[in-house]
Amino acid sequence: MTIRCISPIDGSVYAERETLTLAQAQDAVEKAQLAQAEWAARPLQERIELVQASVARVGELNDEIVPEIAWQMGRPVRYGGEFGGFNERASYMAEIAQDALAPIEIEDSDAFRRVIKRVPHGLILVVAPWNYPYMTAINTVAPALISGNAVMLKHASQTPVVGERMAAAFHAAGVPKDVFQNVFLDHQTTSDLIAARSFGFVNFTGSVGGGKAMEAAASGTFTGLGLELGGKDPGYVMEDANLDAAVDTLIDGAMFNSGQCCCGIERIYVHETLFDAFVEKAVSIVNGYKLGNPLDMETTLGPMAHVRFADEVRSQVQEAVAAGAIAHIKPSDFPQDSGAYLMPQILTNVSHNMRVMREESFGPVVGIMSVKSDAEAIRLMNDSDFGLTASLWTQDPTRAETIADQIDTGTVFMNRADYLDPALCWTGCKNTGRGGGLSVIGYHNLTRPKSYHLKKA
Repeated sequence: MTIRCISPIDGSVYAERETLTLAQAQDAVEKAQLAQAEWAARPLQERIELVQASVARVGELNDEIVPEIAWQMGRPVRYGGEFGGFNERASYMAEIAQDALAPIEIEDSDAFRRVIKRVPHGLILVVAPWNYPYMTAINTVAPALISGNAVMLKHASQTPVVGERMAAAFHAAGVPKDVFQNVFLDHQTTSDLIAARSFGFVNFTGSVGGGKAMEAAASGTFTGLGLELGGKDPGYVMEDANLDAAVDTLIDGAMFNSGQCCCGIERIYVHETLFDAFVEKAVSIVNGYKLGNPLDMETTLGPMAHVRFADEVRSQVQEAVAAGAIAHIKPSDFPQDSGAYLMPQILTNVSHNMRVMREESFGPVVGIMSVKSDAEAIRLMNDSDFGLTASLWTQDPTRAETIADQIDTGTVFMNRADYLDPALCWTGCKNTGRGGGLSVIGYHNLTRPKSYHLKKA
């Protein structure tokens, strides 16, 4: 099978890669499993330093990587790529590794040594998405390698060059080739490998359907799964919020990367006293965007990664308008709208009966609703099949935390949005998935506890 990356810039074939046959994939798994034991036997500090050196190598390639990302998934080059977040996450996980992986000493007396150690699962499969292809991959790759696992990275077909770049950088820095492998696999081969217990743990970021396929393949194998499957993240602007800051942050959170962010803002609830002003400011911001070729430094909004993604958002918007929603952005202001190039949109007079307020859009559109109270906002925020993040805007931290305690989600922000803090567990609930990445908990999920009860006499 041939994987083709169709560039959203011009519809050309940017990259083609042949997938491994099942036999080739099984051979790669065997090599990784053999190499993992030797890798795990190396001192922890050595593994940490090799991963840090690998990350630095990726940084040295940033000038080449940035336009590659634009060609593969459409993000404008003006934003400079992902190395800042890539480095921040890997560096934090390296910093906490010694403590996070330290044995829990229960007793070390003349009679007994009792200790709980954290040991690697073995071989970990990382299935990474295209929307933030470097940052989402490093979330698992760095701590998995540091904790002594071998890693197979299967990247999205839209960003096939990313895995190759990462593997080459890690190998150049000294990580053995069999310990970190970039592989091209079709869906069936991936499922066959999981069903054969090839992996000690699988981390998948993608669609709900993809997550269900992973669970089905792992059924009966007891293979651990980490799943991040999407979101419909809300923002709530209270009457005491800093209005300008709320508008700037929430609209950027809805539109940046053409709305293709796992924790992007997809619906906003604004207290009725601020609603009109919020919408007016939001429309002004969006009307200032420049939709166009992501290789142009003036472009602030590039194409979506694929025409079919843009068409899905167009469909949601058209259905909403037909049902009574008000579209505030004029098509005449974005004449480039065509194919993968999708104009941004702000909708009001929306309801939760509309797909645009219930299903993941993953595009540059946001619905805004007026609310009268915290109770109404909480009800609406929880009226979703997803639960990744929520963003609360108020001057009162106690009020924010009280509301946060009542929201079904993985992360709650106050006065910020669309950010991944590597010190906190990245997790979700409901159809967003299960498990947790980064932080100390990320290390716990990438290892298993092993108890030692040693009687000395």
